[in-house]
Amino acid sequence: MRSIRPSFTMRGHRHGRRGTSAVPVAVALVSALALTATACESGDAEAGGDASASAADDGNGGIRIPDHLKDELKEHGIDVDEWKNGAWKNWNKDDWLREAQDFVNPIIEDLWDPDRMREAEEPDQEVDGGDLSGDQGVTDPEPQPVQAQAVPPKYHDSAATAGKLLFDSPKGSMVCSATVVKDPANPGKSNLVWTAGHCVHAGKKGGWYRNIAFVPSYNDSGKSTAELQDATKEEVAPYGVWWGDWAQTSDQWIEQGGATGGDGASYDYAVIHVTPEKGSDGKSLEETVGSAVPVDFAAPAVPQVKSIKATGYPAAPPYDGQKLYQCEDKPGRLSINASDPTMYRIGCTMTGGSSGGGWIAAGSDGKPALVSNTSIGPVTAGWLAGPRLGEEAKGVFDAVSDKFAGQ
Repeated sequence: MRSIRPSFTMRGHRHGRRGTSAVPVAVALVSALALTATACESGDAEAGGDASASAADDGNGGIRIPDHLKDELKEHGIDVDEWKNGAWKNWNKDDWLREAQDFVNPIIEDLWDPDRMREAEEPDQEVDGGDLSGDQGVTDPEPQPVQAQAVPPKYHDSAATAGKLLFDSPKGSMVCSATVVKDPANPGKSNLVWTAGHCVHAGKKGGWYRNIAFVPSYNDSGKSTAELQDATKEEVAPYGVWWGDWAQTSDQWIEQGGATGGDGASYDYAVIHVTPEKGSDGKSLEETVGSAVPVDFAAPAVPQVKSIKATGYPAAPPYDGQKLYQCEDKPGRLSINASDPTMYRIGCTMTGGSSGGGWIAAGSDGKPALVSNTSIGPVTAGWLAGPRLGEEAKGVFDAVSDKFAGQ
């Protein structure tokens, strides 16, 4: 057994200026990403960004509310007009919804314009290496760094299920990575996205993040940051913007997840059900992007896994968060706490912004499947770790799938 002492950092980005990343949120409704969330903070100290909507009038002044959220909004005393006009920026601890059943996410059309999507930078938040001193399980030697490889544009041709996850936190506008996954309850018509728990919920000291939206194949043509300055929303989000109308993460993330250290990292995952921002032509997310990857909750043990490929949008230098990258490596094991499941760990130079991105390997049937997601990594960006998916993760997934079965 080997003691772990390196410093770790959240794999996130924030809007405008450098600073700490969003705190990972926990458990039930929105899966949490442990220490590598790809969050980005706005330069506005009050979670800046224009909350106004320019969409056609839908009866709520630019806010569209999925039917199953209307009662929840009333229960929590949320006025939709006030919410659209900036009330969502109120992060008063007493009003910040925390419990699994409290997830609400009204759609503010056009809130996520190209500028808000693009302007994300990495957080400076580090993880105290001392938080990982209690390694009681199996931990393999630290892997050698594997240089992340740029995914050739168009991203949709080779990584159609990958995309960016956008959300607002008390620190500003944030960004993570996420993956379109298959839904057994809706074969061929999935609206489910997999990410990290810390990308949807702040964990033990916070609640659900807001304005959660998924952009599949973000910047599909691989434009540079300079070229994106004048890009249209259709160029930045060619397959649309999909808002989370329900999310779930593990109870362990909600109760244990933290911004530093390895707290909750073994349970840092989340599942989001999404709906299109602009209304639907009847097509699901899976039909729109043309693909979805199955989730394997019984993947082979680490020694039997030949390789894992991690995908995401790293945003901390030397990356800028606008392009898609991948790392592939044979995994090792990382144990943070003997009572928690051992995590996968691979060599990878991806930085903040890659949090929540899917890890693909040969599943129990030998076919490609999602077996983990990016959660934590060291400040030096030489490796990444992600949770192994077992019964707890399957419970989170099944709860979201069952809620929307046949819809």
